[in-house]
Amino acid sequence: MPELNTAVRRSPEPLDDEKVDAVRRSSSSSRDSNSSRCNHSSSGDDDDIEDADQQERLERCSTKHSAIGDAPIQPIDSVIEIPDVFYDKLPSHRKTIILILISFSAFLSPVSSTSVLAATPEVASEYSTTGSIVNLVNALYLLFMGLSPIFWGPLSQVYGRRPISLITGGGFVLTSIGTALSPNLGAFFFFRLFTAFLGTSFLLNGAAVISDIYRPTERGTATGWFMSGTLIGPAFGPFLGGLIVTYTSWRVIFWLQTALAGIATIGIYFLMPETIFHKKIDDLEGYSGREKGRALLSMLNPWGVLKLFEYPNFLLTGFASASLVWNMYSILTPIRYVLNPRYHLTSPLQGGLFYLAPGFGYLTGTFVGGRYADYIVKLYIRKRGVRIPEDRLYSALPFLGIVIPGSVIIYGWCVEKDAGGIPLTVIVLFLQGLAQLFCFPSLNTYCLDVMSGRGAEVIAGNYAMRYLFGCLATAIVLPAIETIGVGWFSTISTFFLLGGTLCTYLSIRYGKQWRDTIDAKHKAKKLQDLEKRTQIDSPQGPTPTEKPAKQNETANISEV
Repeated sequence: MPELNTAVRRSPEPLDDEKVDAVRRSSSSSRDSNSSRCNHSSSGDDDDIEDADQQERLERCSTKHSAIGDAPIQPIDSVIEIPDVFYDKLPSHRKTIILILISFSAFLSPVSSTSVLAATPEVASEYSTTGSIVNLVNALYLLFMGLSPIFWGPLSQVYGRRPISLITGGGFVLTSIGTALSPNLGAFFFFRLFTAFLGTSFLLNGAAVISDIYRPTERGTATGWFMSGTLIGPAFGPFLGGLIVTYTSWRVIFWLQTALAGIATIGIYFLMPETIFHKKIDDLEGYSGREKGRALLSMLNPWGVLKLFEYPNFLLTGFASASLVWNMYSILTPIRYVLNPRYHLTSPLQGGLFYLAPGFGYLTGTFVGGRYADYIVKLYIRKRGVRIPEDRLYSALPFLGIVIPGSVIIYGWCVEKDAGGIPLTVIVLFLQGLAQLFCFPSLNTYCLDVMSGRGAEVIAGNYAMRYLFGCLATAIVLPAIETIGVGWFSTISTFFLLGGTLCTYLSIRYGKQWRDTIDAKHKAKKLQDLEKRTQIDSPQGPTPTEKPAKQNETANISEV
């Protein structure tokens, strides 16, 4: 019989379980004596802590005592095995509808990041500024996409996927309207940046929903479809922008964005149920307002997302993802400035057609990239007899280390030396786009596999890292190409991609060892915290360092 969703696989280096049980039982009795004084439900406490063996396996330390302690409710082990019965709650057709909906929603913020690229001269002309200033807005857009995940990730874990998606969806509609109506450059800046801040929520919640409803051996395929939205958006955005600007005003770009965001928000309201297994806010039932506030501050602290980078494998795979996003935006951002003069193109629409090459690469990769990642997982399960999350990363290595760097270096130097013409440029842009869909599903799904209990926060950390690098690429690519040329800049991007490949290999080689080490450290710290609480709650009297109020509190407990 499968364990409940909160079951955690034992660490390969277990601590003294009897000692943990004893400490918990002691802490349990102390909390029982305090229950009436603290206005907590004693029956709720009994349910939380009486069964010591069940408590040891809990993914969340979900007693009311620990919820307002020194750390938010967190899993002790990074890898959490969730039983199949949980993934069977929704029928397959309902999952397909949800996947289509979150993929469409994930299209919105990335497409907005590049749709204005083809209209840069027109926007600059209307606001009497330069193209460099408008490109600065685009770079800051990606910066806000990088910063917002550490805010939305914890919120999604506390309040659930659905309410956060609805709130940010409605906000995205309003800021899109504001951008379309912007009377001056300042308003344009303001509404663009808030659009980015709100839109990233679609990316985080979409990836978290996939981890909620799909088994690990199915996530690669689902993530491939989901990533198609996030990658096709930046590629097709400039084409749509160029098409619109050629025949009408650039403001129509944002009216179209408003309509699409409205459709997505309405779809979420009617078609997407809450998928998270457990909202952290539910752990705070029975708390007073002050205690609940303290617990929420701990749960929503962005440091909880940043602290995940203590796992070296999480940091390294984040760098690998960042190298792909760097490459994507360093290619897409300057296309009109680099290829239009090279091939003597004159209209925004002609330049926008080049964006279709990587776009169709992303679209083609949707059908095969995620499936290939799942195939590799199943292959290694048959080989080893057990699923190891790092095995999934093998599917990304040849594409991240050979296909994409080779395509980028060929693209850069062929454009630099005017060799191969338009056909070769289109081919290598298509190939590197296709190869990215063999990498992103593997890297994204790996993060979900190793930290299933914190899906939104894990994806938040990964997206924060990748879009900060995307911001950097957008900001420096045009000045760098003007200074050193597209060939040498592509060479730098190639070395960056090779560094991401090395990081991925190191995660495969040492990822499990790193996870086990960090998990063991967390268990040791949890044991120390339990011992400290036992000493504080013990009726034997206060320690010399305790305040008089604490002394009286302990005395009252002893009398009871």
